[in-house]
Amino acid sequence: MKYQSGTAGRIFVARFEDHDDILAGLVRIARDEDIRAASLQIVGGMREGSIVVGPEKDEIPPKPVWRKLGESNEVLGFGTIFWEGDTPRVHLHGAFGRRDAVKVGCVRENSETFLVLEAIITEIAEVRIGRELDPASNMVLLKL
Repeated sequence: MKYQSGTAGRIFVARFEDHDDILAGLVRIARDEDIRAASLQIVGGMREGSIVVGPEKDEIPPKPVWRKLGESNEVLGFGTIFWEGDTPRVHLHGAFGRRDAVKVGCVRENSETFLVLEAIITEIAEVRIGRELDPASNMVLLKL
């Protein structure tokens, strides 16, 4: 295990409106505000989204199992923002529910807001953390 200690920096509040792309919006905020490290929380609705719900088998590199939301869902999520080179990378997990069906997974593509979604981004100051490609897993992982 590796870790660093930092402090809370600026806090951003964002409102995503119907049909807004959530992942693209979070990346834009990180780039525009030069947020190099952050935690984030989301709450609201998503109408479209592609999520990974785990690997097919417990092996490295993992082969992801994909699911589509396909209709509006309530969403509650937590994630991080750290940069890979010149690009902010969002790692966002969430719980997605409609009626009695609930899915939990990592948002990877097609993250479209239904009606409204709120995001709270808390900058983490005084750390030197990024992401880089891990050849064994073929994933972009946290680098401390």
